[in-house]
Amino acid sequence: MRDNQLIVWLVVAALVLVFLNLPSPVTNRVKSFVHEAVAPLQEIAGGAWTSVRQGASNVRGYGGLMADNAKLSEQVTKLQAQVTHLQNLESENAALRKQLGFQHASVRRLIACEILGRDPDGWWQMIRLNKGSADGITTNRAVIAVDGLIGKTVRVSPHTTDVLLLSDPNCQVSAKIQRTGAFGILSGRGPNWQGNVVCRIEYLNKNVEIVEGDEVVTSGFGGIFPGGLMLGNVDRIYTDRSGLYQYADVTSKAEIGMMNYVFVIADSAEDKP
Repeated sequence: MRDNQLIVWLVVAALVLVFLNLPSPVTNRVKSFVHEAVAPLQEIAGGAWTSVRQGASNVRGYGGLMADNAKLSEQVTKLQAQVTHLQNLESENAALRKQLGFQHASVRRLIACEILGRDPDGWWQMIRLNKGSADGITTNRAVIAVDGLIGKTVRVSPHTTDVLLLSDPNCQVSAKIQRTGAFGILSGRGPNWQGNVVCRIEYLNKNVEIVEGDEVVTSGFGGIFPGGLMLGNVDRIYTDRSGLYQYADVTSKAEIGMMNYVFVIADSAEDKP
């Protein structure tokens, strides 16, 4: 086997020597023939390499496009966040202007407060305010929003105040039907399925006509809540089983679950008529 390989290599070497010693015209024709034979293969190889380079370029371009899209998406997200922030500021400013006008229009001394927080387990029972006794707040003072009464102060520290909300059953208010003057006791029943606070006014005179939509306000009796504070509107009317009185469900006017700012009335019902 080795002898055969040696013979082949000797033959190849001899042919190379012969080719190198051929006259130039002959070698040129041979070279031309070789070039012609190899040209199609070179063309195929060149086309394949060009395709590879173009593919690589396209991949790089696609990667660049993806990077550009990522940057654009980031910029759009930032702009959307800025727009939302500005909209929130505009809405908050409008609410503050409304509340400021309400505070100036009130004949009573109001202490503006911000809601610090709520207990998740008692969202409809209690809120905490950012002002306290150092600001002139005491216990058993009415707490209101622009749309009406929301509760009363129950615990006061130098710089915070806890408010028992109107939606809590333990918050009871002497109330009356504005249209007829019929008196009753109103207490909370929590939120309904729509998220609105529902209260119930009981012990209404059975002979007084009450209709849906009647406004219910504080009566001024009891020494805590001044008279005339909006509580809500009658939703449904019932007659007690005993037949001695009637009662009604009342939807609170104030959006107790959506507030950020409230006012504590510095004086009580006994301070001013």
